[in-house]
Amino acid sequence: MKILTIVGARPQFIKAALLSAELERRNCAECLVHTGQHYDFEMSGSFFEQLKLKEPDHHLGVGSGSHAVQTGEMMKRLEPVISNERPSWVVVYGDTNSTLAGALVAAKLRVPIAHVEAGLRSFNRDMPEEVNRIIADHVASLLFAPTTSAAQQLAREGVVEGVHVVGDLMVDLVLSYASTIPERPAILNRFAVEPYRFALVTVHRAVNTESELTFSRIVDGLKSLPFPVIFPVHPRTATLAQMFASNAPNVILCEPLPYFDTIALQSRASVVITDSGGIQKEAYALGVPCVTLRDETEWTETLHDGWNVLVGNDPASIAKAARRPKPLANRHELFGNGTTASRIAELLMQQTQFVRAAREPNITVPSVLEHAPD
Repeated sequence: MKILTIVGARPQFIKAALLSAELERRNCAECLVHTGQHYDFEMSGSFFEQLKLKEPDHHLGVGSGSHAVQTGEMMKRLEPVISNERPSWVVVYGDTNSTLAGALVAAKLRVPIAHVEAGLRSFNRDMPEEVNRIIADHVASLLFAPTTSAAQQLAREGVVEGVHVVGDLMVDLVLSYASTIPERPAILNRFAVEPYRFALVTVHRAVNTESELTFSRIVDGLKSLPFPVIFPVHPRTATLAQMFASNAPNVILCEPLPYFDTIALQSRASVVITDSGGIQKEAYALGVPCVTLRDETEWTETLHDGWNVLVGNDPASIAKAARRPKPLANRHELFGNGTTASRIAELLMQQTQFVRAAREPNITVPSVLEHAPD
């Protein structure tokens, strides 16, 4: 059995680190392909270093470009790699252009696809990520849903075969690391902030970075906050951040931060303000209130009991939500119990046996573990 894993962006490096370690523990061969969607050290290399993710077997070096150019170039470079490696499964993660390119190429080559983080929907087709995740789900043979509601959404779309509720890899990693964070992590000293008296902000989605007016409205909301705002700047946002946030007295701009520093800051922030899906989950897992700079979210469970609030780009709504009291309601175990990587690896190995059994009838295999709920 050989797994070909496709990664290209920060959230995918995090997810792959856990699953790759589990596959190695089971002596399963893995070919890791990095598309180059995120390519600088802060957004890529630091994650490989910190998370001890093995060096890619193939680095495609695609880099930046429009959605069409980037996705097309990825597909062109992926096709010979997948053809030559002849994997049992191609594993794709989440909703990036790397996910879309990997899913389409594997489908055309008739290689089975496993989609990690399947079934999520924001119901906003204007978001490139929404289109990517829908297509990946509908060409995949194995769909690893993080929550029951994600599996139910797949069922509503007629996708029921190969669906398994397994939990969330990013949350597993956050929870395993959170218990090791000291009360005052060293990263707080760099920014001269006190625990629970600052905000952490990330902005990278196209809806917030393609318009100067939209971005400036977000910064206006940040400027009105009565506490420091630490703002690691995504490369896509760098020019806008310099234009609108560099002179804000309470906004601290910095380069993208390594994974463990980011989690440490999140864990000690009074509020997290973001348009990232992954950071919404991380904030929820850490028990930190979140303000989401969007009008919708694919992680609707985080909205329950007020832990996450949708504000779009309205300055007054951003300021009000960021200053709200911490919710009193208990958080629920929404994203699994820390065994996600083990469950995915086991299912990949079992389903490979099913494929072999279909070709070689003398092979016996165990029964299917679970399907999506009705």
